[in-house]
Amino acid sequence: MAELITPTGRVHWIGTGMSTGSGLGLVCEGASTVLWGRTVEKAETCLARLGLQGKAATRAYDAESLAAELAAGDIVVSMVPVTEHPTLVEIALEQGAHFVCSSYVSPGISLHAGTAVRRGSVLLTEIGLDPGIDHLLAHALVRKAKEVTGDLSATVRFTSYCGANPAVPNDFRYRFSWAPRGVLTALLTPARLIEDSVERVVDRPWEAVAPRVVGSETFEVYPNRDSVSFIETYAFPAAWTVDTFVRGTMRLDGWSAAWKPIFDELPVATHERITELAEELAARYPTTPADHDRVVMSVKLDVEMDTGQAWSGEYVLDAVGDATEGATPRLVSVPLACAILDIADGRMGPGLHQASDTSETAQRWLNFLRVHGISATYRGA
Repeated sequence: MAELITPTGRVHWIGTGMSTGSGLGLVCEGASTVLWGRTVEKAETCLARLGLQGKAATRAYDAESLAAELAAGDIVVSMVPVTEHPTLVEIALEQGAHFVCSSYVSPGISLHAGTAVRRGSVLLTEIGLDPGIDHLLAHALVRKAKEVTGDLSATVRFTSYCGANPAVPNDFRYRFSWAPRGVLTALLTPARLIEDSVERVVDRPWEAVAPRVVGSETFEVYPNRDSVSFIETYAFPAAWTVDTFVRGTMRLDGWSAAWKPIFDELPVATHERITELAEELAARYPTTPADHDRVVMSVKLDVEMDTGQAWSGEYVLDAVGDATEGATPRLVSVPLACAILDIADGRMGPGLHQASDTSETAQRWLNFLRVHGISATYRGA
């Protein structure tokens, strides 16, 4: 492994879309920041929206312009679609820069993990809301459970669900907090999970909808993506037998009934029809300035030791947007800012990371979030 390329403290934030929130202001406070939009005007408008006029330089993004301005040790932050990540990673590595995004690790990123280690660059992914805060809370629960189980054998059930939904429920039981087409294509992605100690794949996640009570409220949840790979990410002890392991999405009660016509069409929809349907839904259910989002996250771990002793812990995060800022952009961008500032301080080693790698780092980042008004309620038994 090469030594870490010394961070310069200069950040290039690429993208001005829905998830660029108040965390950008924290980055501007702690680092020299350049905001890259599709045009300079879009970047300036974004700064004005966040009350950050004059706090960052602005540029019109294209790959050549970014490459020309990057210096070794700078930090590239991607807030653009996943399809554009490989290009940004390649530019960062070529210039000896570091790379950060809130998205899941993609093949276009993981392909460069070895290069990053050899060159001394950080590739930090999955540090936003979900993925991101959920990872931090999972690490915290595993640490608490280990304090109880020690080296004893145990059977565990782990679930992690998160969803951004309208604060005031509508007939559709949803409002789009991110690209509508992305919402539809995510529903078409098979989910891999462990249930009753058996690994299974759900080809159509909406067919696995189940009720979930959080506090005194009932939601609908369903699995998404590949949950199983995160058992290693969360460092479950070898002595634990996994009965259940599911990461998924949380929706308002009644969501599956309201979306049935969409579910009926999705399996046979062409690429063009999915794009068309996304546009239709966005037009039919627009988000207005009067609409506020509500994010609810539940991360729970139940442990039954062979001795008969049991332990259970759950973190619940419940946040509502307001006229100043939506809950989703705040909960994505503030954890992202925490990670960016850690890299700027030289606290992360070279190579590929999925949020924090240790429970100690996770706890420090959770403390950062708490200081900036983001905290989850812990319920233990």
